Amino acid sequence: MNAVRSPCIGVALALACLVATAHDYKAGAIAIAHLHARATVGGQSTAGAYMGFKNDGAVDWLRSATAAVSSSVELHSMSMDGGMMRMRRIDAIELPAGATVMLEPGGLHMMFVGLKAPLRAGESFPLELRFEKAGKVLVQVRVEAITGAAAAVHKH
Repeated sequence: MNAVRSPCIGVALALACLVATAHDYKAGAIAIAHLHARATVGGQSTAGAYMGFKNDGAVDWLRSATAAVSSSVELHSMSMDGGMMRMRRIDAIELPAGATVMLEPGGLHMMFVGLKAPLRAGESFPLELRFEKAGKVLVQVRVEAITGAAAAVHKH
């Protein structure tokens, strides 16, 4: 049986594939996906950023990051300690061989400190990630709206 293909369906599938991979990057053996930051309000001086790393090579370390949207970018961990949420700055994030590491609210994440302007939902900005072995990679971070429970978790 021959299928009749509409040009619109072909375009729709191509766009869906592009959207699915638009936020995926590679640095050596490390795949980086779903990079996003939380939108901010005027006067807010920090913002969180989240993403996933899949390391198909030898152990590596995310050592640092830079972005023009803030004075600095810090790597952080967050944990519960006696019912209190504790955040601390860390020097690097280990990316074990064959593992997936998620930067997400309530755990490992990035903080943009000293924001130069509010981050607005729907916008994006460049971020340079530096890995110990994989080197540097320039990625785009999409800014997403902060809503509901996510807003409660992400108070710094």
